[in-house]
Amino acid sequence: MKRRLVAGNWKMNGTNASMTELQQLAAAYPSASTDILICPPATLIARAADLTADSAIRIGAQDCHPAPSGAHTGDISAPMLADAGATAVIVGHSERRENHDESSALVAGKASAAHASGLTALICLGESLAEREAARTLDIIADQLAASVPDTATDADTVIAYEPIWAIGTGLTPSPAQIAEVHDFIRARLGGRFGPDAAGSFRLLYGGSVNPSNAAAIFAIPNVDGALVGGASLKASDFSPIINALEDAAKAAASSST
Repeated sequence: MKRRLVAGNWKMNGTNASMTELQQLAAAYPSASTDILICPPATLIARAADLTADSAIRIGAQDCHPAPSGAHTGDISAPMLADAGATAVIVGHSERRENHDESSALVAGKASAAHASGLTALICLGESLAEREAARTLDIIADQLAASVPDTATDADTVIAYEPIWAIGTGLTPSPAQIAEVHDFIRARLGGRFGPDAAGSFRLLYGGSVNPSNAAAIFAIPNVDGALVGGASLKASDFSPIINALEDAAKAAASSST
């Protein structure tokens, strides 16, 4: 069975003082039956990687440039992130798509750059509230999935995160049926593109107002292999219950398959 994954996106939050939260997580999870990823701001990646080296926690980044180097003031390349100790990078988050006008083609380029540097690409997809209300969710997801995921992507180097834009940081979450519909759709589309065996191995995460009170219910939804967590990942006391809920879900799934 594929290992489930919970990833914390700190966004533009965190200073050296925040490393106490990461130290608590590292101490609490010297090992784990699921994969645990924290994506702090770029300024903290190297220190975070050092602090978590002997734990189950791995460190990721929040974005990368599609080029490996060059005259791109203020940007950070995938090789730089890998050199700093990152093992993964988020690409295509809705905040990047909206605030920086990032196209799906650019997201695919960033994902390819991540792969070339040995990083796992967490590719984000999601619809706006207006698109949801216009019953365009699956059309939007289909378009983003087709254009954001490189043809060379594999289950070993790519994770897909469904994050409805209207649920990010709002406290709102789709119903279990709505989450299941989108995740089933993504799985089917991956099957059509990469083959059914490969499609089943891709990890699909849900993101958008995941918190300790709703995590277990979300992880019980078929085709949800984990979560991309925002605000609730900033404090160990909030993130640990989410990790534990995913560990419990993984153990239950393993037990039911034997």
